[in-house]
Amino acid sequence: MAGAARIIDGKATAAELRAEIGREVAAIKATRGLVPGLHVVLVGDDPASKVYVASKEKLAVEVGMNSVAHRLPAETTEAELLAKLAELNADDGVDGILVQLPLPKHIDTGRIIDAIDPAKDVDGLHPINAGLLAGGKNGLVPCTPLGCMLLLKQALPSLSGLDAVVVGRSELVGRPVAQLLLQADCTVTIAHSRTRDLADVVRRADIVVAAVGRPRMVKGEWIKPGATVIDVGINRLPDGKLTGDVDFAEAVKVAGAITPVPGGVGPMTIACLLKNTLTAFHARRG
Repeated sequence: MAGAARIIDGKATAAELRAEIGREVAAIKATRGLVPGLHVVLVGDDPASKVYVASKEKLAVEVGMNSVAHRLPAETTEAELLAKLAELNADDGVDGILVQLPLPKHIDTGRIIDAIDPAKDVDGLHPINAGLLAGGKNGLVPCTPLGCMLLLKQALPSLSGLDAVVVGRSELVGRPVAQLLLQADCTVTIAHSRTRDLADVVRRADIVVAAVGRPRMVKGEWIKPGATVIDVGINRLPDGKLTGDVDFAEAVKVAGAITPVPGGVGPMTIACLLKNTLTAFHARRG
């Protein structure tokens, strides 16, 4: 039957999550006189990064947080950026620190991420947070994988025992989402561009998370009938339209539930950044 899949509305879920965070921030302010603080550092003037940072600022303010963007020129040196992070690490009013990626080529991204206080690392990328996640312990989890899991838990009554295939092995999405699926008692396969018979691997999955960065790479015929599909990809086509890593027009006819692009995982990422800021606030301040 054409168009059989239920559309997983990330926009609506993100709005609900932000409203819930807003209520909690208001309660903290009323009872303790404190306001969680999110500080975003942007180096240079990458147009997409500028849009993301403005959006993060606006939504943080909407939920009542202190939101500060530190906009540094493209020629900022690595030493200057490290000094800025040391200052934010030491500032007790700062609960969450996010360095907007990508950084200019002369700056070592790994060194910068390592310099963020893990307790304030709301992107969840610090090696200590990655290690806590790998060990199944509580830390700050990368925002996009966290958003994927919230959407999955909303779409499915239980994840326990399901076969999940993650297409993509990036440190940003593929690996952390695989860890979270393991914690939810899924049987997890991480597939990637070198996987043999990728279509067959994907076809046996009850849950497919596509995070490979290639437009419409995952075909409708690869999807097991009734599977839940989470499409993390955001690819701009030559005509300016956005598309995911899944061929949505085909997959929507086969899947049981699927996220659209745009309007699926994207809105959840910023909502989960705010959730992480609140988590960091509570962990730091008891």
